[in-house]
Amino acid sequence: MRDDRIRELVTARVSGQRRITELAAARKRPGAHERHMIIALDHPARGALRAGRRPLAMADRFDLLDRLCVALARPGVTGVLGTADVLEDLLLLGALDDKAVFGSMNRGGLAGTVFEMDDRFTGYTAAGIDRRGFEGGKMLLRIDPDDPSTVRTLEACGRAVSDLASRGLIAMVEPFLSHRIEGRIRNDLTAESMIRVISVAAGLGDTSAYTWLKLPVVPELERVMAASTLPALILGGEVGADQEATLESWRSALALPTVLGLVVGRSLLYPPDDDVAKAVDAAVGLL
Repeated sequence: MRDDRIRELVTARVSGQRRITELAAARKRPGAHERHMIIALDHPARGALRAGRRPLAMADRFDLLDRLCVALARPGVTGVLGTADVLEDLLLLGALDDKAVFGSMNRGGLAGTVFEMDDRFTGYTAAGIDRRGFEGGKMLLRIDPDDPSTVRTLEACGRAVSDLASRGLIAMVEPFLSHRIEGRIRNDLTAESMIRVISVAAGLGDTSAYTWLKLPVVPELERVMAASTLPALILGGEVGADQEATLESWRSALALPTVLGLVVGRSLLYPPDDDVAKAVDAAVGLL
């Protein structure tokens, strides 16, 4: 971002919430899409700044916003997922017109902490998402059979699904079976574990009419996806060295009947060759 654009953004921030509210109200809403290409960026709010081999890749907010604006401007990109600070920056930069916007809701389980599994809702609320005219909310649901705090996250996600649905908003649920191994949270990506957590996530709330699932590519994906009739989006995960292999795995997933598209962040914003536009175009091409 140029220095003058940075100054404009900071000046707009100083003018306060009124300007952000006005821009949210004036935002041009997206049309209907059969396939979705959503750019995700809610990692920093959990203190997770790594992308590939770069431990602080996402620490420079202006560089990150530059990458996001490049990605959102590419043809075929339909939406964005983020926390309030990121989405409001993008509003101020005029980058959210015609995009489906999803607010990230539970960011309390900070990466690397002893309370990581107690993933409290410290971000968007259903009421806040509705007030800003966004299309839905996203929540992370990690289930650790050995951690009693999991049930608080489970209960909070159930309430959030119901609250979003009562407003006609999409609830995007990202479920994992997780374990703490040598002090770090690890997700179990076996087919059996994913089938189990999908079954739990699909049953959250007092209706599933507005629930979408956000799921990784795992072995036996066809059998995993058969666990639910809910619409699903494939997440990108960590930045991989072999982009062609990653693209091929997404291509296979997109052939399954419940998969609507992709929701990808670091893999496209911080590709190995650092060419964001090229990475995004390759992903869009799969749709």
